[in-house]
Amino acid sequence: MERTRTRAGAAVFLMLILGHLGNALEVPLDPKVLEELAQPPTITQQSPKDYIIDPRENIVIHCEAKGKPHPSFSWTRNGIHFDIDQDPKVTMRPRSGTLVVDISGEKAETYEGVYQCTARNKHGAAVSNNIVIRQSRSPLWSKERNEPIRVQEGEALVLHCRPPAGLPPPIIFWMDVNFQRLPQSSRVFQALNGDLYFSNVLKEDSRNDYICYARFPHTQTIQQKQPITLLVLNLDAVNETVAALFNETDFFSDGSVEERKPTFLIPSGSSSSKMVLRGQVLELECITEGLPTPEVSWSKLSGEFPDKRTSIVTFQKILRIVNVSDADAGEYRCTAHNRLASIHHTIRVTVKAAPYWITTPRNLVLAPREKGQLICRASGTPKPTINWAMNGIPIENSPEDSNRKVEGDTIIFEEVQTGSSAVYQCNASNEYGYLLSNAFVNVLSETPRVLTPANQVYQVIRNNHALLDCSSFGSPIPKITWFKDSQSSTLEGDPYLLHENGTLEIYVAQAFNSGKYICVARNTLGIAENHVYLEVKEPTRILKQPKYKVAQRNMNVVFECKVKHDPTLIPIMIWLKDNGELPDDERFLVDSDSLTITDVTENDAGTYTCIMNTTLDHDSASAELTVVEQPDPPTDLELTDMKPRSVQLTWIPGDEHKSPIHKFVIQYTDSLHDHGHWHNLTHVPGSKTTAHLELSPYVHYSFRVLALNAVGLSDPSNPSHMYKTNPAAPDENPSGVKGFGTERDNLMILWKPLSGLQANGPGLQYKVMWRQKDVDKNWTSVTVANVSKFMVSGTPTFTPYEVKVQAINNNGIGPDPAVVTGHSGEDLPVQAPDSVQVLVLNSTLAEVHWEPVPPKTVRGHLKGYKVSYWRERSLHKHNPHRVEQQFLSFSGNKSHGMLPGLQPYSLYLFNIRVYNGKGEGPASSNLQFETPEGVPGPPSFLRITNSNLNNLTLEWGPPNDRNGHLTGYILKYQQVNNSNELGPIEELALPANKTSVTLPNLKYSTRYKFYFNAKTGQGAGPVITEEAITIMDEAMPSRQADIATQGWFIGLMCAIALLILVLLIICFIKRNKGGKYPVKEKEDAHTDPEFQPMKEDDCTFGEYSDTEDHKPLKGSRTPSNGTVHRDSSDESLVDYAGGDGQFNEDGSFIGQYSGKSSIRETAEAHSPVNTTAMNSFV
Repeated sequence: MERTRTRAGAAVFLMLILGHLGNALEVPLDPKVLEELAQPPTITQQSPKDYIIDPRENIVIHCEAKGKPHPSFSWTRNGIHFDIDQDPKVTMRPRSGTLVVDISGEKAETYEGVYQCTARNKHGAAVSNNIVIRQSRSPLWSKERNEPIRVQEGEALVLHCRPPAGLPPPIIFWMDVNFQRLPQSSRVFQALNGDLYFSNVLKEDSRNDYICYARFPHTQTIQQKQPITLLVLNLDAVNETVAALFNETDFFSDGSVEERKPTFLIPSGSSSSKMVLRGQVLELECITEGLPTPEVSWSKLSGEFPDKRTSIVTFQKILRIVNVSDADAGEYRCTAHNRLASIHHTIRVTVKAAPYWITTPRNLVLAPREKGQLICRASGTPKPTINWAMNGIPIENSPEDSNRKVEGDTIIFEEVQTGSSAVYQCNASNEYGYLLSNAFVNVLSETPRVLTPANQVYQVIRNNHALLDCSSFGSPIPKITWFKDSQSSTLEGDPYLLHENGTLEIYVAQAFNSGKYICVARNTLGIAENHVYLEVKEPTRILKQPKYKVAQRNMNVVFECKVKHDPTLIPIMIWLKDNGELPDDERFLVDSDSLTITDVTENDAGTYTCIMNTTLDHDSASAELTVVEQPDPPTDLELTDMKPRSVQLTWIPGDEHKSPIHKFVIQYTDSLHDHGHWHNLTHVPGSKTTAHLELSPYVHYSFRVLALNAVGLSDPSNPSHMYKTNPAAPDENPSGVKGFGTERDNLMILWKPLSGLQANGPGLQYKVMWRQKDVDKNWTSVTVANVSKFMVSGTPTFTPYEVKVQAINNNGIGPDPAVVTGHSGEDLPVQAPDSVQVLVLNSTLAEVHWEPVPPKTVRGHLKGYKVSYWRERSLHKHNPHRVEQQFLSFSGNKSHGMLPGLQPYSLYLFNIRVYNGKGEGPASSNLQFETPEGVPGPPSFLRITNSNLNNLTLEWGPPNDRNGHLTGYILKYQQVNNSNELGPIEELALPANKTSVTLPNLKYSTRYKFYFNAKTGQGAGPVITEEAITIMDEAMPSRQADIATQGWFIGLMCAIALLILVLLIICFIKRNKGGKYPVKEKEDAHTDPEFQPMKEDDCTFGEYSDTEDHKPLKGSRTPSNGTVHRDSSDESLVDYAGGDGQFNEDGSFIGQYSGKSSIRETAEAHSPVNTTAMNSFV
């Protein structure tokens, strides 16, 4: 049978399944089902409760419903039946309850009112909400003449807007005559009522075009108020006016504006209250005046502001909380302050609530004599009242039904009867609004039917969710059970999850989850089943991603993209450049796992993405290609501003090749001293093309320039013209002058000779000078050439000397050289340290103290003290004797030091000696100390020696480093599940004389992790770990493999082999005597199943093959055409059995030898829940 394949992704499928979950009790919209099933009406679309209409357009009042038979529609207006046929302006759409009102030539306000739609068929009636129709209004501003407003500078001011009342209310904003918004600030701002407030006015506030605009959103019209003129007067102007009127020269003695404390304009007083409905927006306003401008802040006295729902806007004047909840009730404080005073206002907020659903009533599909209930729960403040209606009539006025009982917000149905289908309305209302919900009770008697297409194939990627659909319908509601392959047990519990709508979910699909799944739907009237198939595919993964490439022009670039994918899925490799298609160029070569770009050009730079698509998933990776090249060499080198010791070099840069030049390197060659060798002289930033070069005397210079970018250096430019400098006396003396002794009676003077460039002229020599420091006043000197050292002999041991070296050439002498202090040769120290002591701090650390030797006995530079120490032996009889001498040097004139890393519970010896640059002095006498007991080292080994079904045996060895007397061992262990999560830790204390332990009562087929360490009186040592798995309690096919290793089984097989051998000998003897024994014919007719090779996957027997090439790959999948092929060996085995051939758990054959019969088709057609066709198990 050809199967319908579904390759939709798991995420999309999950959305579809969740869609079914939301409507689990509704009759499915399958056309075949709807043709046969009755259904009461259900409202599917209706206009909003508060419906504001545009008077310029026709009125459309929506009312759509579904049901079987299709419902008819009627309307009420203001609680009275609305006869549509009597009004030629009103029409109802075909097969719909939607009204269309033609208002041409009529006033829209004629049709204002409260409308309600009823959808009715023979099984009940559903009603819509009360739809209040109101016409939008945008009235004109009343004509008025605004007199100019005069106000003294610094005073508070309010410019009133007072827009006309509209429906819905208009949006207010202030603009000038050029339609530019007026600037607002913490001093000038717009209140919630649209008025413009000034905390204090300034001179610059004077203008004649303060205009308030009102935008009516429904009609998209804007109206404006007459412009307001504001004149701000300062005290100087007031003085001039008064002086003119009263002939006074200075009416106000001070022209400054008087400051004022803050005062609340909105709200007034020290406290106020405000009510807000749950779910709406709370806006608290705090408007103040004062000079200087007061600053406003907000706080909640009874808690904190809700996160993510609170904002403070309009320059801190308005506190806004969206989606108000009951927790937002409480007292809020507004604080205003300037430098004169601080004032507070408290606003007490109460939260009321229009009704909102807790539980909406859901449609009921019941079978006759079944029970059910409709639940309608709502909340609100105050608590809403629940009223029930049936088919639009209050339930108290509806026909009585003894099987129906109303208990507040619940209707209980007992043993419903055929013909009692109806639509029930629940109305929850309080003073702030109402909720209306329809729910039908449909009494049906239907046998189960599975709506999911048969033999559907689901394909998912391993480790993803697998969702197998079993959409069903029946009345009573069918119970869904699932089976896999030929198993008789239902699929439930980990790793399966059965959803309410019958969908079977596998949390993390694995390869072994592939196979046939049977969905069975049953109710009291019958049973139905459906077969679907699951194929779990391997995920597509890019194993080797393309890497970032930097390539030079004309090179070849290869981007690798090696992918692993499921072999049964057809992969498609796509390469993109900058998220677009690759250029149509033969230089781009796409291979199965790579992209090659030959002869790269600068236009090839960009981001390349490899995408591997299959029908189920994809994977992608990107890498960037940057095409760069080293710059061309600079050209046109020119020397200018030539002076004895400097010159100016200029050049023209070469092409950068899209990689900016970082710097230019200037090199020179000296044809007089070092002809043909180029040296770096200096470098300049890449933004410069000139360099000022400092030169040395007596050099024949030639210059060249190289450019450097991210790729590398360019080729050198052509050399410049030669420039020769004149000789001069040396500018510097040799560097690196040192004085030291190589023997106890000499002084070696060393220096770094000057180069030819530093010599400044011919005839270079060195004047070497020395004298004993603080003893000699005169210098002893000698002049040498072509050397870099001079030896002074006959000096006293380790005596300080002053030395200096001066350069001389034919043109004069160098500058006065610096004096360097050195010492003549050293000799070995002659005295050992005294007063040596040791303090043991802990088992691994000791502190050594000594008295420093006198400086005169050092006879050289004191380098430090060296401690020699070694472990003489362990204090434990089990540990071996070891002597490992160690050394620690303490630089400088120290008198103590630490000996770390000691071995606990050991005897140590040590001595100390001083050392200088010549060597070490005599050692002190050997002293000894003992380290106390410490924690032991790790056990020498831990291994699992015996693994059974529910116990493990562990063996271990004692620590190599006991570091004291062992007091025992600590063993901890815990389970490790398949996701590497750790279970609770069990702990076991073991005695010191034990080297093994057996852990009983473990869980079979479980991985355990062990932690093991030893302990002494000082504590526990480091832990070693080991892991082991108890023997698996495998399924019968694996037990069949294990049975071959049992002794009794081997003996049985040997006995059978011996018996067969005897029979063959007897057969051979009879044939030689001429008798006939038809063994061969019977073997050809009926091959013994005992000697058929066993297939690994399904424990059936297959044809024997002596070549590996014909064996199927392990883990192979169904062919891509969707056809599942049965192995021929299955047919032959059933034929051999001649009946209902079945296999028990160990793979053996069970059947009645009652003659041949073909049972393949009937075996597949039967459900595993059919007891007459269930598999046999032993």
